[in-house]
Amino acid sequence: MDVETRAGRLTAWGNALLSGHAPPDDAAAAVVGRDESHRVAGLPGDGPEERHALTWALGRLRSLGVAGFRLALPVPGHPLGLTGPADFNQQAMTAGQAVLTVGTPALGLLPEVEWFGPPGDRSVTVLWRCSPVREAPPADVPTLREAERELAEGLREATGLLARLDVAGAGPEALRALESYRRQRHRELLAPGYPPRAVRVLESAQRISALLAIASGGHGAAVSASEMAARSEVLRPLERTARRAQVAAYNAAVDERPAEGQR
Repeated sequence: MDVETRAGRLTAWGNALLSGHAPPDDAAAAVVGRDESHRVAGLPGDGPEERHALTWALGRLRSLGVAGFRLALPVPGHPLGLTGPADFNQQAMTAGQAVLTVGTPALGLLPEVEWFGPPGDRSVTVLWRCSPVREAPPADVPTLREAERELAEGLREATGLLARLDVAGAGPEALRALESYRRQRHRELLAPGYPPRAVRVLESAQRISALLAIASGGHGAAVSASEMAARSEVLRPLERTARRAQVAAYNAAVDERPAEGQR
């Protein structure tokens, strides 16, 4: 159960680098994670075939005037975190994730993931393609305070719903799936320099996402196809709440750090 996107890692560690909380090589290594490599194409002034190592590209973005990064987690009908134009938004919805720069120039980065190698020993390379985006407030991103309130309500609702669906309480498959999520969690959420509230919000959002994945996967009592469709319809608003909260948490390094520092 993967609860962290590549765009999320680039947002968090890119912000840690730009704010002076992580050195370039450490930030790039954290973004790459278990992948084989990450490269960047389409930087301003680049030719169509130019590709750059992630460490160099992050330094180049900083020298161009980029002051931070924001995460977008859009789905069809909900362009969460996007600013346009329409063609970039469509590509981001297809990918399910994107990173937008803060400052000048206004750029969007989309990951192109390529798998290679034999079955059982496959590796991943990622090419981040940059393109211009609109300078505008990102769509439907809540503040951390709003996200925290929505999550508290959502977690209570999710627990009740999943209990009624025979998922949350005692089913052995559900318990095994939730324990798998707990084992796979990263010990350090986000990256250095993020406010504590952002970490709390992300932890709650990821827990709700894990519970919803368990529910939509059919754990618990046996259900028919029509019952699964009804279950998905009931859970959809909670999925939206969790995605909004994740975006608010990742974006807090650029959107809310001054406010947190005053508390």
